[in-house]
Amino acid sequence: MKFNLKSMAMGGVGVMAVLLASGAAHAQSVNLTYLIPSGADGVAVAEELVKSFEAANPDINIDIETRPGGSEGDNLVKTRLATGAMTDIFRYNSGSLFQAINPQQFLVDLTNEPWQADVQASFKQVVTAPDGTVRGAPMGAAMGGGIYYNKAIYQELGLSVPKTWAEFMDNNEKIKAAGKVAVAQTYGDTWTSQLFVLGDYYNVSAAEPDFAANYTAGTAKFATDKAALRGFEKLQEVHDAGFLNEDFGAAKFDDGLRMVANGEAAHYPMLTFATTAIVASYPEMINNVGFFAQPGDDAASNGLTVWMPDGLYIPQTTSNLDAAKKFVAFVASVEGCEAQSRAGGASGPYLINGCTLPADVPPAVSDMLPYFAEGGQNGPALEFLSPIKGPALEQITVEVGSGIRPAADGAALYDEDVRKQAQQLGLAGW
Repeated sequence: MKFNLKSMAMGGVGVMAVLLASGAAHAQSVNLTYLIPSGADGVAVAEELVKSFEAANPDINIDIETRPGGSEGDNLVKTRLATGAMTDIFRYNSGSLFQAINPQQFLVDLTNEPWQADVQASFKQVVTAPDGTVRGAPMGAAMGGGIYYNKAIYQELGLSVPKTWAEFMDNNEKIKAAGKVAVAQTYGDTWTSQLFVLGDYYNVSAAEPDFAANYTAGTAKFATDKAALRGFEKLQEVHDAGFLNEDFGAAKFDDGLRMVANGEAAHYPMLTFATTAIVASYPEMINNVGFFAQPGDDAASNGLTVWMPDGLYIPQTTSNLDAAKKFVAFVASVEGCEAQSRAGGASGPYLINGCTLPADVPPAVSDMLPYFAEGGQNGPALEFLSPIKGPALEQITVEVGSGIRPAADGAALYDEDVRKQAQQLGLAGW
Protein backbone atom coordinates (compact mmCIF):
# COMPACT_ATOMS: atom_id res chain seq x y z
CA MET A 1 0.00 0.00 0.00
CA LYS A 2 1.39 3.47 -0.95
CA PHE A 3 0.75 6.62 1.08
CA ASN A 4 1.06 10.30 0.00
CA LEU A 5 3.22 12.09 2.58
CA LYS A 6 1.27 15.37 2.30
CA SER A 7 -2.02 13.60 2.82
CA MET A 8 -0.59 11.76 5.80
CA ALA A 9 0.55 15.00 7.41
CA MET A 10 -2.81 16.67 6.88
CA GLY A 11 -5.00 13.73 7.73
CA GLY A 12 -3.31 11.68 10.39
CA VAL A 13 -6.62 10.57 11.84
CA GLY A 14 -7.80 9.34 8.45
CA VAL A 15 -4.58 7.49 7.83
CA MET A 16 -4.82 5.88 11.25
CA ALA A 17 -8.31 4.71 10.40
CA VAL A 18 -7.00 3.18 7.19
CA LEU A 19 -4.22 1.41 9.07
CA LEU A 20 -6.61 0.10 11.69
CA ALA A 21 -8.97 -1.14 9.01
CA SER A 22 -6.07 -2.81 7.24
CA GLY A 23 -4.99 -4.45 10.48
CA ALA A 24 -8.53 -5.64 11.15
CA ALA A 25 -8.76 -7.15 7.69
CA HIS A 26 -5.46 -8.91 8.22
CA ALA A 27 -6.64 -10.19 11.58
CA GLN A 28 -9.71 -11.67 9.90
CA SER A 29 -7.68 -13.78 7.46
CA VAL A 30 -8.28 -17.51 7.82
CA ASN A 31 -5.62 -20.18 8.00
CA LEU A 32 -6.66 -23.64 6.80
CA THR A 33 -4.77 -26.91 7.08
CA TYR A 34 -4.93 -29.50 4.29
CA LEU A 35 -3.80 -33.13 4.71
CA ILE A 36 -2.75 -35.11 1.64
CA PRO A 37 -0.92 -38.39 0.93
CA SER A 38 2.81 -37.98 0.43
CA GLY A 39 4.34 -38.40 -3.04
CA ALA A 40 5.65 -35.99 -5.64
CA ASP A 41 2.48 -36.13 -7.74
CA GLY A 42 0.06 -35.41 -4.90
CA VAL A 43 2.17 -32.61 -3.49
CA ALA A 44 2.52 -30.91 -6.88
CA VAL A 45 -1.25 -30.99 -7.44
CA ALA A 46 -1.99 -29.72 -3.94
CA GLU A 47 0.49 -26.87 -4.28
CA GLU A 48 -1.01 -25.73 -7.58
CA LEU A 49 -4.56 -25.91 -6.21
CA VAL A 50 -3.59 -23.92 -3.14
CA LYS A 51 -1.68 -21.35 -5.19
CA SER A 52 -4.62 -20.78 -7.55
CA PHE A 53 -7.17 -20.70 -4.73
CA GLU A 54 -5.19 -18.27 -2.60
CA ALA A 55 -4.76 -15.95 -5.59
CA ALA A 56 -8.54 -15.72 -5.88
CA ASN A 57 -9.10 -15.68 -2.11
CA PRO A 58 -6.32 -13.57 -0.56
CA ASP A 59 -8.01 -13.66 2.85
CA ILE A 60 -7.55 -17.45 3.10
CA ASN A 61 -4.19 -19.16 3.59
CA ILE A 62 -3.74 -22.93 3.33
CA ASP A 63 -0.93 -24.97 4.87
CA ILE A 64 -0.34 -28.40 3.32
CA GLU A 65 0.51 -31.40 5.50
CA THR A 66 1.49 -34.84 4.17
CA ARG A 67 0.87 -38.35 5.49
CA PRO A 68 2.07 -41.84 4.53
CA GLY A 69 0.15 -44.03 2.10
CA GLY A 70 -1.13 -47.57 2.65
CA SER A 71 -2.32 -48.97 5.97
CA GLU A 72 -0.12 -46.58 7.96
CA GLY A 73 -1.88 -43.63 6.37
CA ASP A 74 -5.29 -45.24 6.89
CA ASN A 75 -4.61 -45.62 10.59
CA LEU A 76 -3.38 -42.04 10.87
CA VAL A 77 -6.56 -40.69 9.25
CA LYS A 78 -8.79 -42.77 11.53
CA THR A 79 -6.84 -41.72 14.62
CA ARG A 80 -6.92 -38.03 13.81
CA LEU A 81 -10.64 -38.14 13.10
CA ALA A 82 -11.37 -40.05 16.31
CA THR A 83 -9.27 -37.69 18.44
CA GLY A 84 -10.54 -34.47 16.86
CA ALA A 85 -7.08 -33.65 15.51
CA MET A 86 -7.90 -33.75 11.79
CA THR A 87 -6.97 -30.86 9.49
CA ASP A 88 -9.64 -28.50 8.09
CA ILE A 89 -9.70 -30.39 4.77
CA PHE A 90 -8.22 -33.74 3.86
CA ARG A 91 -7.81 -35.96 0.83
CA TYR A 92 -8.66 -39.64 1.27
CA ASN A 93 -10.04 -42.66 -0.58
CA SER A 94 -13.59 -43.01 -1.79
CA GLY A 95 -15.44 -46.34 -1.79
CA SER A 96 -14.92 -48.96 0.91
CA LEU A 97 -12.14 -47.13 2.75
CA PHE A 98 -14.37 -44.04 2.87
CA GLN A 99 -17.07 -46.14 4.55
CA ALA A 100 -14.48 -47.44 7.05
CA ILE A 101 -13.82 -43.94 8.49
CA ASN A 102 -17.45 -43.60 9.68
CA PRO A 103 -18.35 -40.64 7.44
CA GLN A 104 -21.75 -40.09 9.00
CA GLN A 105 -20.13 -39.41 12.37
CA PHE A 106 -16.98 -37.54 11.39
CA LEU A 107 -17.50 -35.72 8.06
CA VAL A 108 -19.46 -32.60 7.09
CA ASP A 109 -22.58 -33.19 4.97
CA LEU A 110 -21.98 -31.65 1.52
CA THR A 111 -25.14 -32.93 -0.17
CA ASN A 112 -26.73 -29.55 -0.78
CA GLU A 113 -23.65 -27.61 -1.87
CA PRO A 114 -24.37 -25.88 -5.24
CA TRP A 115 -21.33 -27.41 -6.96
CA GLN A 116 -22.74 -30.92 -6.45
CA ALA A 117 -24.95 -30.29 -9.49
CA ASP A 118 -21.84 -30.65 -11.68
CA VAL A 119 -20.43 -33.77 -10.01
CA GLN A 120 -21.17 -36.94 -11.92
CA ALA A 121 -23.49 -39.40 -10.20
CA SER A 122 -20.99 -42.23 -10.57
CA PHE A 123 -18.72 -40.43 -8.12
CA LYS A 124 -21.40 -39.35 -5.67
CA GLN A 125 -22.33 -42.95 -4.96
CA VAL A 126 -18.81 -43.72 -3.70
CA VAL A 127 -18.78 -40.85 -1.16
CA THR A 128 -22.31 -41.36 0.13
CA ALA A 129 -22.68 -42.16 3.82
CA PRO A 130 -25.07 -44.88 5.09
CA ASP A 131 -27.73 -42.20 5.74
CA GLY A 132 -27.74 -41.25 2.03
CA THR A 133 -25.88 -37.96 2.41
CA VAL A 134 -22.96 -37.02 0.16
CA ARG A 135 -19.86 -36.23 2.20
CA GLY A 136 -17.14 -35.53 -0.38
CA ALA A 137 -16.04 -33.95 -3.64
CA PRO A 138 -13.93 -35.56 -6.39
CA MET A 139 -10.21 -34.92 -6.01
CA GLY A 140 -8.31 -35.93 -9.12
CA ALA A 141 -9.25 -37.91 -12.19
CA ALA A 142 -10.71 -41.37 -12.64
CA MET A 143 -7.93 -43.92 -12.73
CA GLY A 144 -7.28 -47.16 -14.51
CA GLY A 145 -5.64 -50.09 -12.80
CA GLY A 146 -3.35 -51.79 -15.27
CA ILE A 147 0.21 -51.86 -16.56
CA TYR A 148 2.55 -49.07 -17.63
CA TYR A 149 4.98 -50.13 -20.35
CA ASN A 150 8.10 -48.67 -21.90
CA LYS A 151 7.28 -47.93 -25.53
CA ALA A 152 10.95 -47.84 -26.58
CA ILE A 153 11.51 -51.40 -25.35
CA TYR A 154 8.36 -52.57 -27.12
CA GLN A 155 9.51 -50.95 -30.33
CA GLU A 156 13.03 -52.33 -30.02
CA LEU A 157 11.80 -55.90 -29.50
CA GLY A 158 8.88 -55.67 -31.92
CA LEU A 159 6.25 -56.33 -29.24
CA SER A 160 2.52 -55.58 -29.41
CA VAL A 161 0.26 -54.51 -26.56
CA PRO A 162 -1.14 -57.78 -25.12
CA LYS A 163 -4.86 -58.48 -24.97
CA THR A 164 -4.52 -61.75 -23.03
CA TRP A 165 -2.42 -62.84 -20.05
CA ALA A 166 -0.71 -65.46 -22.20
CA GLU A 167 0.39 -62.72 -24.63
CA PHE A 168 1.64 -60.61 -21.71
CA MET A 169 3.71 -63.48 -20.33
CA ASP A 170 5.10 -64.20 -23.80
CA ASN A 171 6.19 -60.54 -24.07
CA ASN A 172 7.87 -60.88 -20.68
CA GLU A 173 9.80 -63.94 -21.84
CA LYS A 174 11.13 -62.03 -24.84
CA ILE A 175 12.08 -59.07 -22.66
CA LYS A 176 13.90 -61.31 -20.19
CA ALA A 177 15.70 -63.08 -23.04
CA ALA A 178 16.94 -59.67 -24.21
CA GLY A 179 18.59 -59.16 -20.81
CA LYS A 180 16.07 -56.63 -19.53
CA VAL A 181 13.82 -56.49 -16.46
CA ALA A 182 10.35 -57.48 -17.60
CA VAL A 183 8.27 -56.33 -14.61
CA ALA A 184 9.18 -53.77 -11.96
CA GLN A 185 7.76 -54.40 -8.50
CA THR A 186 8.21 -52.06 -5.54
CA TYR A 187 7.32 -53.89 -2.35
CA GLY A 188 9.27 -51.38 -0.24
CA ASP A 189 5.99 -49.47 -0.54
CA THR A 190 3.70 -52.36 0.34
CA TRP A 191 0.54 -50.82 -1.12
CA THR A 192 2.00 -51.12 -4.63
CA SER A 193 1.99 -54.93 -4.35
CA GLN A 194 -1.80 -55.13 -4.75
CA LEU A 195 -2.14 -54.14 -8.40
CA PHE A 196 -2.08 -57.55 -10.07
CA VAL A 197 -4.93 -58.64 -7.77
CA LEU A 198 -7.01 -55.47 -7.73
CA GLY A 199 -6.42 -54.57 -11.38
CA ASP A 200 -7.75 -57.96 -12.43
CA TYR A 201 -11.28 -57.25 -11.26
CA TYR A 202 -12.63 -56.27 -14.69
CA ASN A 203 -11.72 -59.78 -15.80
CA VAL A 204 -13.42 -61.27 -12.75
CA SER A 205 -16.64 -59.34 -13.39
CA ALA A 206 -16.55 -60.19 -17.10
CA ALA A 207 -16.50 -63.88 -16.18
CA GLU A 208 -18.93 -63.55 -13.26
CA PRO A 209 -21.11 -60.42 -13.36
CA ASP A 210 -22.63 -61.20 -9.95
CA PHE A 211 -19.33 -61.66 -8.13
CA ALA A 212 -19.46 -58.35 -6.21
CA ALA A 213 -22.95 -59.01 -4.86
CA ASN A 214 -22.08 -62.59 -3.92
CA TYR A 215 -18.81 -61.48 -2.34
CA THR A 216 -20.59 -58.87 -0.23
CA ALA A 217 -23.14 -61.49 0.82
CA GLY A 218 -20.35 -63.83 1.90
CA THR A 219 -21.08 -66.53 -0.68
CA ALA A 220 -18.15 -65.89 -3.06
CA LYS A 221 -14.53 -66.25 -1.90
CA PHE A 222 -11.20 -65.50 -3.55
CA ALA A 223 -9.72 -68.89 -2.68
CA THR A 224 -12.61 -70.93 -4.08
CA ASP A 225 -13.67 -68.78 -7.03
CA LYS A 226 -11.63 -69.62 -10.12
CA ALA A 227 -11.88 -66.17 -11.71
CA ALA A 228 -11.09 -64.28 -8.49
CA LEU A 229 -8.13 -66.52 -7.66
CA ARG A 230 -6.47 -65.63 -10.97
CA GLY A 231 -5.22 -62.28 -9.66
CA PHE A 232 -3.22 -64.00 -6.93
CA GLU A 233 -2.00 -66.58 -9.45
CA LYS A 234 -0.80 -63.86 -11.82
CA LEU A 235 1.12 -62.22 -8.98
CA GLN A 236 2.86 -65.51 -8.26
CA GLU A 237 3.50 -66.31 -11.93
CA VAL A 238 5.52 -63.16 -12.67
CA HIS A 239 7.70 -63.85 -9.63
CA ASP A 240 8.22 -67.54 -10.31
CA ALA A 241 9.17 -66.82 -13.93
CA GLY A 242 12.02 -64.56 -12.79
CA PHE A 243 10.61 -61.46 -14.44
CA LEU A 244 11.15 -59.04 -11.51
CA ASN A 245 13.89 -56.54 -10.67
CA GLU A 246 16.43 -57.90 -8.19
CA ASP A 247 15.56 -55.29 -5.54
CA PHE A 248 11.77 -55.77 -5.77
CA GLY A 249 11.53 -56.26 -1.99
CA ALA A 250 13.15 -52.91 -1.17
CA ALA A 251 12.31 -50.73 -4.19
CA LYS A 252 9.77 -47.92 -3.68
CA PHE A 253 7.00 -46.44 -5.79
CA ASP A 254 9.26 -43.69 -7.12
CA ASP A 255 11.78 -46.36 -8.19
CA GLY A 256 9.11 -48.15 -10.20
CA LEU A 257 8.20 -44.95 -12.02
CA ARG A 258 11.86 -44.26 -12.81
CA MET A 259 12.43 -47.80 -14.08
CA VAL A 260 9.53 -47.85 -16.52
CA ALA A 261 10.18 -44.25 -17.63
CA ASN A 262 13.85 -44.64 -18.52
CA GLY A 263 13.72 -48.25 -19.70
CA GLU A 264 15.25 -50.01 -16.68
CA ALA A 265 12.11 -52.16 -16.78
CA ALA A 266 9.54 -52.85 -19.47
CA HIS A 267 6.41 -52.96 -17.26
CA TYR A 268 5.14 -51.53 -13.99
CA PRO A 269 1.67 -52.51 -12.70
CA MET A 270 0.11 -49.38 -11.25
CA LEU A 271 -2.86 -47.01 -11.11
CA THR A 272 -2.82 -44.27 -13.73
CA PHE A 273 -2.71 -41.49 -11.14
CA ALA A 274 1.05 -42.12 -11.35
CA THR A 275 1.17 -40.43 -14.76
CA THR A 276 1.31 -37.04 -13.05
CA ALA A 277 4.25 -38.25 -10.94
CA ILE A 278 6.12 -39.34 -14.07
CA VAL A 279 5.46 -35.93 -15.63
CA ALA A 280 6.73 -34.21 -12.48
CA SER A 281 9.85 -36.34 -12.02
CA TYR A 282 10.75 -37.49 -15.55
CA PRO A 283 9.17 -35.01 -17.98
CA GLU A 284 11.65 -35.80 -20.73
CA MET A 285 10.66 -39.49 -20.57
CA ILE A 286 6.86 -39.22 -20.47
CA ASN A 287 6.41 -39.95 -24.18
CA ASN A 288 8.20 -43.28 -23.63
CA VAL A 289 5.51 -44.52 -21.25
CA GLY A 290 2.31 -46.17 -22.45
CA PHE A 291 -0.46 -47.98 -20.61
CA PHE A 292 -2.73 -50.98 -21.12
CA ALA A 293 -5.41 -52.77 -19.11
CA GLN A 294 -4.37 -55.86 -17.19
CA PRO A 295 -5.12 -58.71 -19.61
CA GLY A 296 -7.47 -61.54 -18.82
CA ASP A 297 -7.68 -64.94 -20.45
CA ASP A 298 -10.03 -63.90 -23.29
CA ALA A 299 -9.06 -61.19 -25.78
CA ALA A 300 -12.72 -60.61 -26.67
CA SER A 301 -13.48 -59.32 -23.17
CA ASN A 302 -10.36 -57.20 -22.70
CA GLY A 303 -11.22 -54.19 -20.55
CA LEU A 304 -10.08 -51.79 -17.85
CA THR A 305 -10.63 -51.88 -14.09
CA VAL A 306 -11.44 -48.31 -13.03
CA TRP A 307 -10.80 -46.54 -9.74
CA MET A 308 -12.89 -43.55 -8.79
CA PRO A 309 -10.93 -40.47 -7.70
CA ASP A 310 -10.11 -39.78 -4.07
CA GLY A 311 -12.52 -37.63 -2.16
CA LEU A 312 -11.97 -34.23 -0.59
CA TYR A 313 -13.56 -34.07 2.86
CA ILE A 314 -14.16 -31.66 5.72
CA PRO A 315 -14.16 -33.04 9.27
CA GLN A 316 -16.92 -31.90 11.58
CA THR A 317 -14.24 -30.62 13.97
CA THR A 318 -13.12 -27.79 11.68
CA SER A 319 -13.42 -24.30 13.13
CA ASN A 320 -13.25 -22.77 9.64
CA LEU A 321 -16.20 -24.39 7.91
CA ASP A 322 -17.08 -21.59 5.47
CA ALA A 323 -13.50 -21.21 4.26
CA ALA A 324 -13.06 -24.97 3.99
CA LYS A 325 -16.24 -25.21 1.90
CA LYS A 326 -14.88 -22.48 -0.37
CA PHE A 327 -11.76 -24.49 -1.07
CA VAL A 328 -13.71 -27.70 -1.74
CA ALA A 329 -16.00 -25.79 -4.11
CA PHE A 330 -12.95 -24.49 -5.97
CA VAL A 331 -11.49 -27.99 -6.36
CA ALA A 332 -14.86 -29.23 -7.68
CA SER A 333 -14.92 -26.60 -10.45
CA VAL A 334 -13.56 -26.21 -13.96
CA GLU A 335 -10.89 -23.89 -12.53
CA GLY A 336 -9.93 -26.62 -10.07
CA CYS A 337 -9.60 -29.17 -12.88
CA GLU A 338 -7.43 -26.77 -14.85
CA ALA A 339 -5.17 -26.23 -11.85
CA GLN A 340 -4.77 -29.99 -11.44
CA SER A 341 -3.91 -30.38 -15.11
CA ARG A 342 -1.33 -27.58 -14.89
CA ALA A 343 0.35 -29.37 -11.99
CA GLY A 344 1.39 -32.31 -14.12
CA GLY A 345 -1.20 -33.15 -16.71
CA ALA A 346 -4.45 -35.03 -16.29
CA SER A 347 -4.07 -38.71 -15.50
CA GLY A 348 -7.55 -39.59 -16.77
CA PRO A 349 -11.07 -38.18 -17.18
CA TYR A 350 -12.38 -35.79 -14.55
CA LEU A 351 -15.82 -36.51 -13.08
CA ILE A 352 -16.98 -32.89 -13.00
CA ASN A 353 -19.19 -31.62 -15.80
CA GLY A 354 -17.43 -29.07 -17.98
CA CYS A 355 -13.93 -30.31 -17.19
CA THR A 356 -11.98 -31.38 -20.27
CA LEU A 357 -8.58 -32.90 -20.87
CA PRO A 358 -5.77 -30.93 -22.50
CA ALA A 359 -5.06 -31.78 -26.11
CA ASP A 360 -1.47 -32.73 -25.33
CA VAL A 361 -2.10 -35.39 -22.68
CA PRO A 362 0.69 -37.96 -22.24
CA PRO A 363 0.48 -41.26 -24.16
CA ALA A 364 -0.38 -43.16 -20.97
CA VAL A 365 -3.53 -41.04 -20.68
CA SER A 366 -4.55 -41.23 -24.33
CA ASP A 367 -3.99 -45.00 -24.19
CA MET A 368 -6.63 -45.17 -21.46
CA LEU A 369 -9.31 -43.11 -23.19
CA PRO A 370 -10.48 -45.81 -25.66
CA TYR A 371 -11.64 -47.89 -22.69
CA PHE A 372 -14.01 -45.01 -21.81
CA ALA A 373 -15.11 -44.18 -25.38
CA GLU A 374 -18.36 -45.43 -26.83
CA GLY A 375 -17.90 -49.13 -27.36
CA GLY A 376 -15.00 -49.22 -24.91
CA GLN A 377 -14.98 -51.63 -22.02
CA ASN A 378 -14.44 -50.60 -18.41
CA GLY A 379 -15.88 -51.32 -15.00
CA PRO A 380 -15.38 -50.20 -11.39
CA ALA A 381 -12.86 -51.86 -9.11
CA LEU A 382 -14.35 -54.20 -6.52
CA GLU A 383 -13.85 -51.72 -3.69
CA PHE A 384 -16.40 -49.41 -5.34
CA LEU A 385 -19.01 -52.17 -5.66
CA SER A 386 -18.59 -53.69 -2.22
CA PRO A 387 -17.85 -52.15 1.20
CA ILE A 388 -15.42 -54.97 1.96
CA LYS A 389 -11.67 -54.63 1.44
CA GLY A 390 -9.48 -56.44 3.91
CA PRO A 391 -6.77 -54.20 5.42
CA ALA A 392 -4.07 -56.90 5.25
CA LEU A 393 -4.19 -57.34 1.47
CA GLU A 394 -0.98 -55.41 0.84
CA GLN A 395 0.98 -57.59 3.27
CA ILE A 396 -0.48 -60.76 1.75
CA THR A 397 0.29 -59.70 -1.82
CA VAL A 398 3.88 -58.89 -0.82
CA GLU A 399 4.22 -62.46 0.42
CA VAL A 400 2.66 -64.01 -2.69
CA GLY A 401 4.59 -61.69 -5.01
CA SER A 402 7.84 -62.52 -3.23
CA GLY A 403 7.44 -66.29 -3.43
CA ILE A 404 6.94 -66.61 0.34
CA ARG A 405 3.33 -67.81 0.16
CA PRO A 406 1.57 -69.69 -2.71
CA ALA A 407 -1.28 -67.92 -4.48
CA ALA A 408 -3.97 -70.27 -3.15
CA ASP A 409 -2.79 -69.82 0.43
CA GLY A 410 -2.64 -66.05 0.00
CA ALA A 411 -6.20 -65.98 -1.33
CA ALA A 412 -7.41 -68.09 1.60
CA LEU A 413 -5.65 -65.81 4.07
CA TYR A 414 -7.23 -62.80 2.43
CA ASP A 415 -10.67 -64.42 2.69
CA GLU A 416 -10.09 -64.65 6.44
CA ASP A 417 -8.99 -61.00 6.56
CA VAL A 418 -12.13 -60.03 4.64
CA ARG A 419 -14.34 -62.07 6.99
CA LYS A 420 -13.11 -60.11 10.00
CA GLN A 421 -13.78 -56.79 8.30
CA ALA A 422 -17.24 -57.84 7.11
CA GLN A 423 -18.14 -58.82 10.67
CA GLN A 424 -16.89 -55.47 11.96
CA LEU A 425 -19.16 -53.78 9.40
CA GLY A 426 -22.09 -55.92 10.60
CA LEU A 427 -22.82 -57.40 7.19
CA ALA A 428 -25.25 -60.29 6.94
CA GLY A 429 -23.93 -63.69 5.86
CA TRP A 430 -20.57 -63.46 7.58
